[in-house]
Amino acid sequence: MSLLKNPLALSLALILGLGAGAASAGPAAKLPERLPPLAPDKALPVPQIARKTLANGLEVWVVPRQGLPRVDYVLAVRNAGYAADAADASGFASLYAGLLVEGTAKLDAKAIAETAQGYGGAIGANATNDGVVLSGYALPSQAAPMLQLLSDVAEGASFPDDEVKLAQANALQGLKAAQAQPGFKATRALLAAVYGEHPYARSQPTEASINAITADKVRAEHARRFRPDRALLVITGRVGAEQAFKLAEASFGDWKASGEPVADVAPAPRAAPAQRVFVQRDGSVQSALRLGRPAIAATDADYVPAQLAGIVLGGGFSSRLMQNLREDKGYTYGARGGLTALRGGGMVQVSADVRNDVTGASLGEFVYEFGRLNDYPVPAQELEDTKRYVAGGYLIGNQQQRSVASSLAGNWLIGLPPEFLGEYVPKIRAIGADQVQAMAKKYYAVKDQSIVVVGDYKAVQAQLKEYGEFKQEK
Repeated sequence: MSLLKNPLALSLALILGLGAGAASAGPAAKLPERLPPLAPDKALPVPQIARKTLANGLEVWVVPRQGLPRVDYVLAVRNAGYAADAADASGFASLYAGLLVEGTAKLDAKAIAETAQGYGGAIGANATNDGVVLSGYALPSQAAPMLQLLSDVAEGASFPDDEVKLAQANALQGLKAAQAQPGFKATRALLAAVYGEHPYARSQPTEASINAITADKVRAEHARRFRPDRALLVITGRVGAEQAFKLAEASFGDWKASGEPVADVAPAPRAAPAQRVFVQRDGSVQSALRLGRPAIAATDADYVPAQLAGIVLGGGFSSRLMQNLREDKGYTYGARGGLTALRGGGMVQVSADVRNDVTGASLGEFVYEFGRLNDYPVPAQELEDTKRYVAGGYLIGNQQQRSVASSLAGNWLIGLPPEFLGEYVPKIRAIGADQVQAMAKKYYAVKDQSIVVVGDYKAVQAQLKEYGEFKQEK
């Protein structure tokens, strides 16, 4: 019902890559000769954040900005996302987050959406591995009632029975469509190979997990997961710090936690045996290829240089994988990958969907590119182009106040401090080729990568022999 189903799309994409840095960059193409030289990078100004913690434990960060005539709110609740889902409730967090804005004691779903629109804004929610994010925006003149609406949803979401049933029906239809896609099956198999029994492997729903949801269960999980002492409210836009703190106190000051908080996510494995998994898809004319291994949390000291190594490998259209498998060989429409870093761990993964007849050859090119990144330093010009591209994308992506609010909240969820927002570009610029190669040896060694293939085994079996024995799955 809401018009803002995924308000964090830009910055959260940077993290899944939701890593706090841009993961969609690569070395730029050669520039026309008549263009003036590129100017030096500008560091992203560190926002002046006014901070306060309410008596109930809710952290409030305010970033006044005089740009667009609106005020943005992002409420991030830690330990409320996929990692909090039970082993038999895989993917629950997604349906739960979507239902947050579908009813309160006073307003139904339609009224919530129309009320937000009446304030000149919208409201929405989404789940990540490490939390749930509820956000909204409004004209400055409607800042107070908009924040009150956000509070009413956070504290009083009612999860009406009919909305839960509708969400279940929609989720089942969505699951049927997703399961018909080889990429969905490939991702599920790779997550299991990389994370094993860790909750980070359980972000995709199953038919059983969807059918097991009831309105009472959703209400109980909301009471368990949403609590002020695990939440951060970021306010950006045309509002002063003192005014924003008063608004936060008036709307959220009486929010109370109940019961024991959800425990922090356990550390994910940093290593796992490299597996070979084949998922049968009868009659498939393509193979979905996924390679990956466990990696590191966003708070690890290797995070930024390891991420840059992944961007060189597969982070954008000009990355090595894209240039090799798509532009040079013509095996695929797209090949990409890199590092995903979360609060409790992370993973390296690369992917491509290729024709049956080049399945083995494509795996060979993946192996070649992993090896090249390990064995040779990245040439100076390629490294410089990649760093400029990453820095530029990051700076552009954080121009809007909504993006700043989303980045701050996203970083907080995965354990990064607010200062990281301004530190990212200088950290990227300081990385040398020797560091990239060291990260490649540490996290991008081909011997450590599990390989998942989804396709028609009879059609590609002979091409896979040199890559080991593949465990068969359906």
